Amino acid sequence: MRIVVNILVLSAALTLGASVALAGGQMGGMGGMGQGPGGAGGRLQSAVPSPEETVNAPREDKPDIAANKAYKAGMKSLNKAKDEAAAAASAPNEDKKNAALEKMNDNYGRALDQFTEALANKGDMYEAWNNVGYIHLRLGAYNESVDDYNHTLALKPDLLEAIEHRAEAYVAVDRLEDAQSAYMDLFNHDRALADQLMTVMQKWVTDHRANLNGMRAADVDAFAKWVQERDGIAKQTASLPP
Repeated sequence: MRIVVNILVLSAALTLGASVALAGGQMGGMGGMGQGPGGAGGRLQSAVPSPEETVNAPREDKPDIAANKAYKAGMKSLNKAKDEAAAAASAPNEDKKNAALEKMNDNYGRALDQFTEALANKGDMYEAWNNVGYIHLRLGAYNESVDDYNHTLALKPDLLEAIEHRAEAYVAVDRLEDAQSAYMDLFNHDRALADQLMTVMQKWVTDHRANLNGMRAADVDAFAKWVQERDGIAKQTASLPP
């Protein structure tokens, strides 16, 4: 019985060896003229993807790349718009002023599209939200500007430039208490930005004293008094450290 068992074991081993050899020969034939697994040199195929596979594979950072590309293009357009705004302000005649304003609006519109594309790829890019808010502010879309700056400040609460520009939009839509709160915040953190907002508020007072534009005279007077008082305090403390 022991001899029979040994013969059966030996037979099974030979059968297994033949199967392995056959499989190796087939792999060698597939690898290139029977030179062993993997073709020339008898090397096994690597699990590392080929360069072509790497290039064509989806990349997780593609949205970031697209966002940064669109943002850079938007900055170029925005800077051109600012240059045209400066040219319009110093234009020697109406024709040149109007031509500069037309170019300015074209560049603002282009920049808006480009920053919007950036946000479509990376919605938490606060720099893009900040610039979209600025463009809306300069184009007179004040409520949209407030919304944009709300997004900006939700992502970057300490961005004082956004606080000041949002406050300008507040003033434009007669949200005076919000503008006052922003001024006090800026006064405590950045006097230059506070002064910039003060100029906007003073212009609002001048304009609404000439034309109430739906405001009550008492409300205009109350805001004018507050603006005058805060301006006085700012001038008295101008030489002191912020």
